[in-house]
Amino acid sequence: MTEKTTETKVEEAQAAALEIAGLSDEARSDALHSIADAIDANHDEILAANEKDVAEAEDLLEAGEYTQALVDRLELSPSKLESITDMVRSVAAQDDPLGTTQTARELDENLELYKNTVPIGVVGTIFESRPDALVQIASLCLRSGNAVILKGGSEASHSNRVLFELIEEATADVPDGWAQLIEARADVDTVLGMDDSIDLVMPRGSSEFVSYIQDNTSIPVLGHTEGVCHVYVDEDADLSMATDIAYDAKVQYPAVCNAVETLLVHEDVAEEFLPMIAERYEDAGVEMRGDEASRAIVSMEEASDADWETEYGDLVVAVKIVESLGDATSHITTYGSKHTDSIVTDDSDRAGRFMRSLDSASVFHNASTRFADGYRYGLGAEVGISTGKIHARGPVGLEGLTTYQYYLEGDGQIVGTYAGADAKPFVHEDFDGSWTPGSLSER
Repeated sequence: MTEKTTETKVEEAQAAALEIAGLSDEARSDALHSIADAIDANHDEILAANEKDVAEAEDLLEAGEYTQALVDRLELSPSKLESITDMVRSVAAQDDPLGTTQTARELDENLELYKNTVPIGVVGTIFESRPDALVQIASLCLRSGNAVILKGGSEASHSNRVLFELIEEATADVPDGWAQLIEARADVDTVLGMDDSIDLVMPRGSSEFVSYIQDNTSIPVLGHTEGVCHVYVDEDADLSMATDIAYDAKVQYPAVCNAVETLLVHEDVAEEFLPMIAERYEDAGVEMRGDEASRAIVSMEEASDADWETEYGDLVVAVKIVESLGDATSHITTYGSKHTDSIVTDDSDRAGRFMRSLDSASVFHNASTRFADGYRYGLGAEVGISTGKIHARGPVGLEGLTTYQYYLEGDGQIVGTYAGADAKPFVHEDFDGSWTPGSLSER
C-alpha cells in the first residue's frame, strides 16, 4: 500500500473536520472512552515500544546529543499510562464545549442573533519528547470536534506510532481521517505551508523549536517559547511554606515548563530562608546559581546574566536577593517568559500588587508554579500552554479549541427596512435563550 503524502493526509483531515463537528456529544465522549479502554488493554505493547525509544535516547544522551530532561519526558511507565487513561476519561467527562449559546440578542421582532461555540477546524500539532502529548492533544481535539494533524519528535517515534494506531482503531466510528500522524521531519515545512487547510498550529517543545514554527508559517500559532517561571519569597512570607513551595516547584518534576527556574528572595528574610531551601535542594541534587548577595549567605555557583533568562528543565535554579516587591516584579518583567510566577507572602495587599503587576498567563499566591496545568485546572487536560493574549492564555483546554459562529434566525427581513430616511430602528436587546434550528418558531 502506497504511503499517503502529507498533503493527502491534511486534505482528509479537512474533509473529516466538517463531519466531526456534527457528531453528538455522546458520540465524541464514547469515542474517548474507547481510546482509554484501548490504552488500558495494551500496556505491554506501548511499554515495549517506549523501551525502544528510551534505549535509543539514552545512547544519544551518552553521546551528548540529548539531555537527561528529554529522556525523562520521553519515558512511560504503567503508572504514567494509568494517568494518561485517567486524563482521557476526564476529557470525556467535561461538559460539551460545542453548541453553547454565548449571546442571544433580539435585533427586532422575529429577528434573533445567536453567538454559538463551534470547533476551530483542523489543528496541526508539532511536539517533542513526550508521547503522552499525542494522546492529550488527540483527545482534546476529538472532544472539541476538531480534526488533528499530529507530528511527534523522532525520539518518540515507536511510542507515538503505537499510540496513534490504538487511537485510530478505537475511533472507527468517528469520521475517517479525523486524526493523522506524520513522521518525517521534512513534512513539518509542508504542514507549515498549508495555511489554506490548517486553521491553527500548536507547537510543544524547546524555545528554539517553537520560535522556528512561529517564524515559518502564516497559520496562527498558539503556544509559548519558554517557561522561565519565578517564585518570589516576600518579606512577610511563612518561610516553612516558602521552602515547601520552592522545593516542589523545582524538584517535583524539573523537566516541565511550569517548574521554577528563578527564585527571588527579599533581603529581609534571605539570611534565614536561603539556608533552609539550600539544605532541601542539596538533598535533591539541585544546583543553585546565585548573585553576589546570595553567595554571601549560602555557598553556590555564580549566576551569569544568561541564568536569569534560562529555562533549565533540570535540577538547576537561579537565586537572586531583591530589595522590594517592585524589584521582584521588575526582574520578572525583564527576564520572565509570561508563563507562571508565584509570590509567597502573608500580606494580601502585597500579593494583590504582585499579581496585578505581572503580565504572566498564570500568577499564583502561596502556591507552587507546578499547578499551571490543564488537568489541575479542571480542564481535563491541555494541548499546551499559551503565553499570548489573543484567543487563549495559560493551559489551553477544550475552550481554547473552540471559536464561535453567529446564527441569525429571521422571518423574511431585509436590510432595506432598516436603512434610509424611514429606517425602522433595531431593538438590540439580549435575552436568555439557546439556539436551535428554527428557534423563532419555538418562542
